[in-house]
Amino acid sequence: MLPLLGSLASAILFLVLFGWLAEEVFEGEMRQFDLYTRTFVHQFATPSLTRIMLGFTELGSVGGLSLLFGIAFACFLLAKLRGPSVWLLVGMGGTMILNVTLKLAFHRARPEPYFGQRPSSYSFPSGHAMGSFVFYGLIAGILCARISSQLRRVMTWSAAAILVTAIGLSRIYLGVHYPTDVIAGYAAGAVWVSTLLFLDRVELRHPPRNDDESEFA
Repeated sequence: MLPLLGSLASAILFLVLFGWLAEEVFEGEMRQFDLYTRTFVHQFATPSLTRIMLGFTELGSVGGLSLLFGIAFACFLLAKLRGPSVWLLVGMGGTMILNVTLKLAFHRARPEPYFGQRPSSYSFPSGHAMGSFVFYGLIAGILCARISSQLRRVMTWSAAAILVTAIGLSRIYLGVHYPTDVIAGYAAGAVWVSTLLFLDRVELRHPPRNDDESEFA
């Protein structure tokens, strides 16, 4: 029962956070925070670090996530995890729709990038941040619901958190997003992930009679 309540509470909490952040951003209240954070991050720029950040940003790109989605989806099907396969498909499909809808709704212009060209899409929220949060968060949540080892759960969530944080930070480092874009992407992604993990846990508690989903040691 606690995991179910936790997922539901998280969805509500992050929905409130996203709404508050959107209001603050478009009232201009977060301008100083954005400018200060961009400047602070950029002062650490080096050619080597830029290459690393470009690598992380690829892990949250449409191409990178599409490739990883195909691998994860195939692995879930081979492991006879039909429910997680559906959640992953719905999760990533819904993320694409949600990202485009929110960008068109808020129409926030991109900042001047530090590296490379300015992307043609709108800035708020960050699609890389949202997509990576949903994908890696959903993978971690699905696996951890089926892993009995506490250590493996901690390692799985830690790996997902590090990846998602690095991808969001790379967007700020490269200058293609404001920090509040990234935070908003995380918040929107967290609402969606929490909702899907809530549904996944409901299904685990009340599985179909012919359900043969695996549980990992």
